[in-house]
Amino acid sequence: MEFSKQDLRRLIVPLVIEQLLAITVGLADSIMVAQVGEAAMSAVSLVDTVNVLLVNAFAALATGGAVIAGQYLGRREAEKAGHSGQQLLLFMGEVALLITALFYLGKGFVLGVVFGQVEPDVAAYANTYFLIVEASIPFLAIYSAGAALFRVMGNSGISMRVSAAMNIINVAGNGILIFGLHRGVEGVAIPTLVSRAFAAAAMVVLLRRKDLPLRMGRFTFRHDRYVVKNILRFGVPNGLESSMFQLGKILLLSTVAVLGTASVAANAIGNTVCTFQCVPGNALGLAIVTVVSRCVGAGSYEKARYYTKKLMKSTYLYMAGTIALVLALLPLILKLYNVSPETETYARQIVWMHGLCAAALWPASFTLPQALRAAGDTRFTMVVSTVSMWTMRVGFGILLGRYLGFGVLGIWMAMFVDWLLRIAFFLPRFHGHKWETMGIRE
Repeated sequence: MEFSKQDLRRLIVPLVIEQLLAITVGLADSIMVAQVGEAAMSAVSLVDTVNVLLVNAFAALATGGAVIAGQYLGRREAEKAGHSGQQLLLFMGEVALLITALFYLGKGFVLGVVFGQVEPDVAAYANTYFLIVEASIPFLAIYSAGAALFRVMGNSGISMRVSAAMNIINVAGNGILIFGLHRGVEGVAIPTLVSRAFAAAAMVVLLRRKDLPLRMGRFTFRHDRYVVKNILRFGVPNGLESSMFQLGKILLLSTVAVLGTASVAANAIGNTVCTFQCVPGNALGLAIVTVVSRCVGAGSYEKARYYTKKLMKSTYLYMAGTIALVLALLPLILKLYNVSPETETYARQIVWMHGLCAAALWPASFTLPQALRAAGDTRFTMVVSTVSMWTMRVGFGILLGRYLGFGVLGIWMAMFVDWLLRIAFFLPRFHGHKWETMGIRE
């Protein structure tokens, strides 16, 4: 299994653009929502704390499930790859419909108990936004599955173009409905639903193309228990790991909230700016899933190691460049936020700490384990990531931040310790041979 420099470039560049698009459009979205009013912005933010969890869980579940198709492609078994792709779409659709039904049945619990006591106008806006946006859950799941399948085919350009179209529809719809028709919170929710429906339909149509290496036959509602078993084995640990990660982050927000307004604002700025620092790492991690799954399917474990090391070197190089750029632009970025001197000081310290630690630790902590996941070693990565997250980032973060007086900086310091603990497990695992026995089982 060979990947030329051109193959890797064709895979990686669209992934980087897709990551940047998602972050940039997210920022544009939040700015437009703010124009509706503080109550609407608060309502959308509350509901989206749950929706972000779903977005990440579906993406992780789909990536894990698509590994099966990638391994079949490595074996040059196109029919089986297409069949596993069909089964992934069916599985994701059914899971999403179940989650949607549970969300609507439990709307009172989510809005009244999870979000707690909020102002009446915030509660009303949240109810409206929830009713419209949660209808998009099945479309989000199908889009996630389609994007993951195109990535394991090595065709990340299609998933990038569909993502770009989806984001353009969303932003343009927001602009028309909010500024043109003055529809309030509905003007934020309806474009999200429409854009996700378009993306799901586009993925289903594009996956029917006959020139794809992954050949999709006639769609069926019949389950193949062997394929579903592998989807559960590969995808579910991925989805659970992502969900636990997001839940931990949500829990930490409540800890940050008691540290004062300056800490909350600095933490929010840090989260946004530091996301840009990690764009190359996230993109190259997805590329590793494609490359390693195909190598493992072909039985070329030495090639899997070779390409993982090659892509890891690229990750360190590109992340160092991105971090240097962000740090150089930081004074300008902080001026744009126009915050208090205290908030600005905290934010500057957070971004610098994150940049220096991420340049050294982030790739080995987050990009490297993608190779293990692509080989099917998902249970190990799930256990390590979940235990490290909850003991170090959450437990140690609360200890440092609230009880030892380090404040919001202590929460970020604990995150860096979390990265170190992950590396202590992932590096020896990769250099060992256990992951070489985790491929698809017939």
